[in-house]
Amino acid sequence: MSGVSPEDIHLVICATSSPDDLFGDAPSIASAVGCTTRTVAFDLTAACSGFLFGIVTAGMYLENGATKNALVIGADALTRWVDWDDRNSCILFGDGAGAMVLSSSKDSESSDSDDGIGILGYSMHSNGGGYDDLKCIYRGEPKKITTPGEGTIVHDGSYDLMSMNGRNVYSFATREVPSVIEEAMENAGITIEDVDFVLLHQANIRIMETVAKRLGISMDKVITNLYKNGNTSAASIPLALDEAVRSGQVKKGDVIACAGFGAGLSWGAAILKWG
Repeated sequence: MSGVSPEDIHLVICATSSPDDLFGDAPSIASAVGCTTRTVAFDLTAACSGFLFGIVTAGMYLENGATKNALVIGADALTRWVDWDDRNSCILFGDGAGAMVLSSSKDSESSDSDDGIGILGYSMHSNGGGYDDLKCIYRGEPKKITTPGEGTIVHDGSYDLMSMNGRNVYSFATREVPSVIEEAMENAGITIEDVDFVLLHQANIRIMETVAKRLGISMDKVITNLYKNGNTSAASIPLALDEAVRSGQVKKGDVIACAGFGAGLSWGAAILKWG
């Protein structure tokens, strides 16, 4: 869709909380799609806020001239870590991956026609005080190995199953997401009347409805495919955006208010002008 060659991608960010490789998936992805060794690639972990944080991070590289084209991926396989005996939470999650190419228009021949395209403004936050509400924590199994003296206890690494306080997460999301979108709009110099679509992390339809109501917009302007894919964490925003673009719902020049929120707790919003 982007028309950018893998050889021209200079930055790859993989937003994920469930990598195949604990040391990071981005370098192997970059190699697999045909990027060169001039490409810098790294993972970014911010759970369901990951893709949003990823595009803002990539935007900074583009803005300061460090890179011309960036590939931002949101990919998660949280079904590996759900408690399948907890029917209140396991049915909510799905696995998926989506991606976006961001390019700098500086010194581009098309910069005049693409005026204003890109990230217009953003705002991001985190609060470790809410960490217990949504987590997947390290769980090491002790193992004694033979060393001089009485031996040494080490640990075989693993992680516990994901746990979530749904009530608290709902309250957090419906309180903070409208606020952070308003902050991003203020930074972009726009109001809700200038927004064509709102695209939220696809966590819960009730969250989307409440956020829309508090922003004063119709659900007709809220992009969602939650009913198809479930909560795919960092993949949910790019998956929903891809579907909206391919179907013709989102067109060049449309202004989209995106927001991600989740474990950390973390949350953020970015105002995009699609192009």
